[in-house]
Amino acid sequence: MKSVNRRSVLLAGLGVAGAGALAACNSTPSGTPALTSPSGPAVAAAEKKRPSTGKVRKVTLTAAPAMLDLGGGISAKTWAFGGQAPGKEIRLSVGDTLAAELSNQLPGKTTTSIHWHGLALRSDMDGVPPVTQKAVRSGSNFTYRFLTDAPGTYFFHPHVGVQLDRGLYAPLIVEDPKEPLSYDEEWVVVLDDWVDGVTGTPDEVLAELRQGMGGMDMSGSSSSGSHGGHDMDDMGMSGDSASPSASSSSGGMSMKFMMMGAESELLGGDAGDVKYPYHLINGRIPADPEVYRSKPGKRVRLRIINVGGDTAYRVALGGHNLTITHTDGFPVEHQQVDALLIGMGERYDVLVTLDDGTFPLVALAEGKNATGLAVVRTGAGSAPKATVRPKELNGTILTASQLRAADDVRLGSKKVDRVHRIELTGGMAKYDWAINGKRFDMNNPVGNLLTIEHGQRIRLDFVNTTEMWHPMHLHGHTYQLGSSAPRKDTAIVLPKKKLSVIFDADNPGQWMLHCHNAYHGEVGMMALVAYQA
Repeated sequence: MKSVNRRSVLLAGLGVAGAGALAACNSTPSGTPALTSPSGPAVAAAEKKRPSTGKVRKVTLTAAPAMLDLGGGISAKTWAFGGQAPGKEIRLSVGDTLAAELSNQLPGKTTTSIHWHGLALRSDMDGVPPVTQKAVRSGSNFTYRFLTDAPGTYFFHPHVGVQLDRGLYAPLIVEDPKEPLSYDEEWVVVLDDWVDGVTGTPDEVLAELRQGMGGMDMSGSSSSGSHGGHDMDDMGMSGDSASPSASSSSGGMSMKFMMMGAESELLGGDAGDVKYPYHLINGRIPADPEVYRSKPGKRVRLRIINVGGDTAYRVALGGHNLTITHTDGFPVEHQQVDALLIGMGERYDVLVTLDDGTFPLVALAEGKNATGLAVVRTGAGSAPKATVRPKELNGTILTASQLRAADDVRLGSKKVDRVHRIELTGGMAKYDWAINGKRFDMNNPVGNLLTIEHGQRIRLDFVNTTEMWHPMHLHGHTYQLGSSAPRKDTAIVLPKKKLSVIFDADNPGQWMLHCHNAYHGEVGMMALVAYQA
């Protein structure tokens, strides 16, 4: 695992340095401004201002090898928290303190961490080695301790290499003690694209992708470096016609994992890089799905989380409309839709009033001609087929930018103090995904540095120069899409498009900004957003 090894070399050189020393080490090259340490006094002061109930929720999270039953007689040898994927949900209330002890029981010298995706927490608990902490070595423990100050639907996963695309993830729900929504039941729906222990490992996927397409003759002419849908019609392969375990070669490159012909109008063209043998809902394959049981007329809140590595999902419940209430934990003005599009790292909360019968809850792998499935049963009816495609999938779909932030979370009007242009660059020819033409290097985080100051209103202009969509995730903050669209921490930036977002710099420390495609981020589409001291 190249990414882990290079981190290990760095961390070995640092010896027993703490997070503050790591930050200092990373922040002192000539010409680099002094940066706020992730464990410095400014971070401690911000933590003291967060509301606290005084309650502490203690959990132990053991990362270890596991053999998972995906249903239908399919097993997967992977890594997981507590021997299951999704891992056991953590649920607590606003103002509670989470004390989560990570026990790394992964094999060999595998290091790991936990990133608390979407939470505005203290910087030294954000789980990004070596920026905010040392990586947790195999056989070692580390306790994350922080206040939760915003209600919402979140999840957690490692921030080392491409471990996200194994089974190391679980939901984290922060409840609002003054919950304004009225509903009878609540279901957490976790979507995932699965390869690990079935056709290969995420590290093998990354190794193949890193070879790039180079000068391969993909469609009768030499590759130009754009993604372009990986058109393989001239090679007798397109869409899902290529077996996930089949391996062909052109130009000496293995084609075991690379996705061919994945196209989506919603995503502006090319839908994804990776061919996954399964798409899961709550860890189950469509042939043996999870069944939600309830009664007709019940109002249910669905908390939908996309933990996938390379797949956006179009989600619909057959025979029902969905009312979107939240995205990425923050409320929006309610909108009724037939289906919703959710990129990697995004979360949507919806309300649905259940009809009488048996219905398919489908997650269509956007552009990949495959689905995940769960079943909702409130009465009689035969189980839906594993390949069912309810008509709602092709009904009304709103994108995030078409939603409006609820009044109580909409950012007030304020002059923008600093603007950063975030040019998304790279392509499949060299698999050189980057920000502003510079591939991020964990050995030198300040090599791709964006500085901000506490109290500033910041605007980020995402300019996507590539042929691929990118779900861009900012740690430690929630930004707003334009002047009145939703508050989010992860947003889809379409190919050849620009997306401007604003946020207030109110959480000092050092934070990652990256594409939440696990493979794009790992090869370099990442930057460090750091507060000046």
